[in-house]
Amino acid sequence: MAYHLEGRLLEVCNCRVLCPCWIGEDPDFGTCDTIVSWHFDKGTINGVDVSGRTIAMIAHIPGNILAGNWRAAVYLDDKVTPQQQEAILGVYTGKLGGPVADLAKLVGEVVSVEKVPIQFDVQGGKGTLKVGTAGYAELEPYQGATGKTTTLQDTVFSTVPGAPVFVGKSPRYRSKNEKLGINLDMSGHNALQSTFVFDA
Repeated sequence: MAYHLEGRLLEVCNCRVLCPCWIGEDPDFGTCDTIVSWHFDKGTINGVDVSGRTIAMIAHIPGNILAGNWRAAVYLDDKVTPQQQEAILGVYTGKLGGPVADLAKLVGEVVSVEKVPIQFDVQGGKGTLKVGTAGYAELEPYQGATGKTTTLQDTVFSTVPGAPVFVGKSPRYRSKNEKLGINLDMSGHNALQSTFVFDA
């Protein structure tokens, strides 16, 4: 087995609530500027333990999310060792196959790879994400009549088949990357969180 990864995913973007990309429709404003982050609660990649590490991506999606051609800046948390960095990038460039390779092939250009302090404090659809000085997002979940967090199931874009996706909105979303031409500071837009188990 090349890798086994378990953890939590957060995606925030400039689409309205609920982001149409998750059901395969075009972004609300024709294009989508997003920040996506994966935190590994536990995991190994070719024998390298990556538990506790986080990878994030700020991306510009030029149209329908499934059409690809994303331009992305990749951020690894500054605690990663050179061995962990090589392993994680091996997964997220698609070189090691498996479910993450399906995501990787949507990225047409990676404009940069940086190590920055990343704070991932998200659980059950609520929390915050900080990616150096490049990205910041707060997440608040929607709740149903019983008080349970609202979830999506079996969406076309879920990178986590079978896992519930917590539906929320972001009270604050900041994202800045000169190479991507992104400079956002907004509130009340889309935020989604899920859990994942990736095996290859």
